Amino acid sequence: MKEIVEEVIKLKNNEQAQALSGRGDENLKLIEEELDVQIIPRGLELVIIGEPEAVKRASDALKNLVDLDHDITSQEAYYATQLVRNTDQLTTMREIGSEVIVTTARGKQIRPKTAGQKQYYQLVQRSEIVFAIGPAGTGKTYLAMAMAIAALKRKEVQRIILTRPAVEAGEHLGFLPGDLQSKVDPYLRPLYDALYEILGQEVYQKYRERGVVEIAPLAYMRGRTLDDSFIILDEAQNTTPEQMKMFLTRLGYGSKAIVTGDITQIDLPRGKNSGLIKIQRILKDIPGIGFSYLTGSDVVRHPLVQRIIEAYERYAEKEDQ
Repeated sequence: MKEIVEEVIKLKNNEQAQALSGRGDENLKLIEEELDVQIIPRGLELVIIGEPEAVKRASDALKNLVDLDHDITSQEAYYATQLVRNTDQLTTMREIGSEVIVTTARGKQIRPKTAGQKQYYQLVQRSEIVFAIGPAGTGKTYLAMAMAIAALKRKEVQRIILTRPAVEAGEHLGFLPGDLQSKVDPYLRPLYDALYEILGQEVYQKYRERGVVEIAPLAYMRGRTLDDSFIILDEAQNTTPEQMKMFLTRLGYGSKAIVTGDITQIDLPRGKNSGLIKIQRILKDIPGIGFSYLTGSDVVRHPLVQRIIEAYERYAEKEDQ
């Protein structure tokens, strides 16, 4: 017969109870499902019922979330369950989000949300070039944008340059309707969106007009030397080895670069090798260059996205075997 135990978590006030529980107790339900316990709200107490190890994990997860002292999202609740499952991960969610990268125009503070994101952020602080490799939703590009804008505000660089390979258009941009800008805009739209959110409309427009922020297809980087710049190459899995070499050799004095990509989603034509895969072997031991590997546990979208990525990873492992 299984041993069943109870543990009680005491909360400060109704506001804290609501912030922790989420809408319709969605956070508590998620923790119940993930850690195989029952959580019963009783006023300013949460009663956890289940097997001893499961109750211990649920208690640790809830205490970790209470320590955040703000409205808890379902993503944060899910990540708290992943932290307590990983016995090698000793950090807390408060420690992970202890540093503010930048504050948006609306006053939102952008911080690392996972241990992987924290390591990514710290690696960028001490490296000239960082490769951020991981699945969709891990915040690779958004955090790179935040770090670039923070560096600009601190006057460590004079401009931000954002680039992406327009893979789907290939060499056939001329067949698309409209002028050149309208032809490449669909490939650069995620970069526009992130900039707009962080900077706000007025500052965003001013920076674009003054050339402080430049967004261009990767092909436009050829032949340039980029000094005093924070350069971001997004969707780098869709560069060829030749394009990757071309981009990296653009780096000038006083510049920093972040290269982001997901090597599980390569859209290059059949027979073309990814520059992002090859570069890991070429530059792995070069001082000043760092590689940050984010995983499904670093996804900061809906918890279901994390489960989807984990399912794909399990499927890929079985195929490899």
